[in-house]
Order: sequence, then structure tokens, then C-alpha cells
Amino acid sequence: MKFRPCIDIHNGKVKQIVGGSLQDKGNMAAENFVSEKDAAYFARLYGEKGLNGGHIILLNSKDSEYYEKSKAQAMGALRACPGAFQVGGGIIPSSGEEFLKAGASHVIVTSYVFKDGKLHYDRLHEMRAAVGKEHLVLDLSCRKRGMDYYIVTDRWQNYTEVKLNADTLRELSGFCDEFLIHGVDVEGKAQGIEEELVTMLGRECEIPTTYAGGVHNFEDLEKLKILGAGRVDVTIGSALDLFGGEMGFEDVIAYIKRA
Repeated sequence: MKFRPCIDIHNGKVKQIVGGSLQDKGNMAAENFVSEKDAAYFARLYGEKGLNGGHIILLNSKDSEYYEKSKAQAMGALRACPGAFQVGGGIIPSSGEEFLKAGASHVIVTSYVFKDGKLHYDRLHEMRAAVGKEHLVLDLSCRKRGMDYYIVTDRWQNYTEVKLNADTLRELSGFCDEFLIHGVDVEGKAQGIEEELVTMLGRECEIPTTYAGGVHNFEDLEKLKILGAGRVDVTIGSALDLFGGEMGFEDVIAYIKRA
């Protein structure tokens, strides 16, 4: 299990938000924390600690008046620590190439390939051809409906018809280098992890996979390590002291090294 740091950017600022609250209309979100420091500061901090493979997420849609400000923050972070971060948020083939040239190790994609509630294989092939399998991360963030988890898109606002299960994970692993999966229903709430989801990821994922959502103490990290069979990496947002939480950043790094 590795610690994958995150830099979430909304309206041109580094923030931690409640995942399911994000709305395109009015660029609104329930905020847990808004940093006075820019994205480049966090990139340098993570880089100094040797934390690679984290993700930078642009939370504004491309139609937003704030998108260019958020993009500028992301580009600044990539310049501060080239090769260390993955970038996601409205990525299409052309912008994927742009972010890779700017220093991203991977691009993270959801909505381009899961459009109008469906998985479009032609778009998946196009995305893979544009950036290369070795540079592609599929974001399979999900919400539970009934007894099943469904992949959600468009900043987690819309359900797809695609269930996140063993078959889906096995099939899509042939198209990308990694998975990033937020448990959206607990994302940003710091009230505990999606244990059923983590168990499935630990059992079924055949490629590197990062889980995000709900981690709020070291008991959660221990649960994640056990349920994920040590194979599932973790992102921590609102619970970190860097973002106003109670989990010490240095303590998390030390714990992961021991895990």
C-alpha cells in the first residue's frame, strides 16, 4: 500500500470538497478546506517527501469561467515537480497530450470514454492511441445504487449504466496503466471508508489501483490495508492536517512506510 497525494483544484484554488456536492451550475461545491497556498506549493512539498504517483484534479468543467485559472494552477504544479503527478478533469485526447508534454506522468480519464451513461469503446481506443496505455489512468469512481456500485461521470454528478465489478475491472485493465477510484458517497466526509468497495478492489484489481474516500484516522488506514490485501493504494484529503484535518502528514508517511 502506497500513499498517493492529491491536489484538487476548484475555481482556481486548492480545495477539499464534499465529493457529491460538486455542481457545474454556479461552480458550487460544499467546501471542507480552501488553501491560501497554490498547487505548486503542494507539488513541491510532496516531491520533497518522495511521494510520486499522486493526482491533480481540475474540478471545474471546461465551460466554466474558472477553468483556465484551475488549469494554470495544475500547470504550475507540473512544472514544480515534473513527472511526479497524474492529471485529470475533462481530459480528451488533445488535452491529454498537452498535459503529458507539460510534465504529467499520466492523464486520468472518465467522462470522455463514459459518455451519455455508456462506455464508448471507440473513444477508449482513441484515448489510448493518443496518450499510450502506459500513460492512461481510468477513473472508475462510483456510487452505490441498490446492491451495486455504478461508475459516475461529469464530476460525479451522473450515473452510468456500467457496474463496477470484477468483469469491468478485468476488461478495462487491458486499456490502461492504473485505476483511480473514489468512493463518492463518502468522499470528503472523513467518516470512514467504503469497506465493501475496498474489499472488491483488493480481490479483483490486477493493475495498480488507488482508492480515495472517507479515510479519517489510522484505523481506516489499517482497515484499508487489510481489506485491500495490501494491493490498494490510498489518497487522503480532508483528514490530513495539510487540509485542516487531524491526521498528521508526517505521521501518515511514517505509517505507510511501516505498513
